Amino acid sequence: MKAVTFQGYGPPETLAIRDVPLPMPGVGEVRVQVHASTVTRTDTATMRGHPFFARAATGFCRPKMPTPGIDFAGIIDALGAGVTGFAPGDRVFGLSPDSYGTHAEHLCLRADAAIAPVPAGLRFDQAVVGEGAWYAHGTTSQLDPGQRCLIYGASGGIGTAAVQLAKLRGAEVTAVVGARHLDLAAQLGADRVVNYEAEDFTALGQTFDLVFDAVGKTSWFACRPLLTPDAIFAATDLGPGWSNVLLGAWFARSARPRVQIPFPKDASGFVRSLGGLLAEGRFRGVFDRRYPFDDVVEAFRYVETGQKTGIVGLTVRPEEATGGDGAG
Repeated sequence: MKAVTFQGYGPPETLAIRDVPLPMPGVGEVRVQVHASTVTRTDTATMRGHPFFARAATGFCRPKMPTPGIDFAGIIDALGAGVTGFAPGDRVFGLSPDSYGTHAEHLCLRADAAIAPVPAGLRFDQAVVGEGAWYAHGTTSQLDPGQRCLIYGASGGIGTAAVQLAKLRGAEVTAVVGARHLDLAAQLGADRVVNYEAEDFTALGQTFDLVFDAVGKTSWFACRPLLTPDAIFAATDLGPGWSNVLLGAWFARSARPRVQIPFPKDASGFVRSLGGLLAEGRFRGVFDRRYPFDDVVEAFRYVETGQKTGIVGLTVRPEEATGGDGAG
């Protein structure tokens, strides 16, 4: 089979599509013929080996997991011994956050991992919405109905999901975006939309129970005027001088940590619940563009520009290749 691989850390040019052995499912595993995936900030960071301490898990000198990719959607084409609940031909989507590997034509993972049926009516390339939503859920799940939430960078893969999930929690959402994304943020359900290019979002005259920096470009210090005494500041980046890590450690002494970097848990439970939201039309992925598999290097380059809106898709195998559009 073909897979995207990288033998050492570096820029997108280190990526190459190579022929690798077809994986066989072990006991309790399923094999998925991958049709669609995504390219995310997590993927680009993994490619470059950033942050350095993450190499303790991914490999210090060279990657232990040489194929990137976390989101996937496709068709189960083989079962390992003891698998129940799935059958060859099932259309599924999910996440592979522990072993990556979704930028490949096939993927093996445990049947009890983060995998769920693709809702009827969705194409595979519409179902790869899990990773950003999972990170967003790790933060927005702390909201109670009626609380106020500000999401900075509400137009990215995590931010567009965070707006929707916060509204589903019953929160009052203020979305901070650039001028070209004002309409999008409103369409996603934000109660108030702020153009950071024309207005200082830290001087809104209002405080919030949660401030979520979904793009890792601001800091607790900058957002302090926005925070209620018991507010949470969450950011998807380490912060200047690792300030988010250091502040997180400092505030960890309190009963409720007030500076957080999202490390979401229970991917399998989240994917199942996300499948329900997708099926009910209560959540949707926002896609910037989709790249064919052969253009994976260009996809990584684009994500690294920091200019994407929502999700960047990667079409591993066009759905026409199996004789249907997968729309259900």
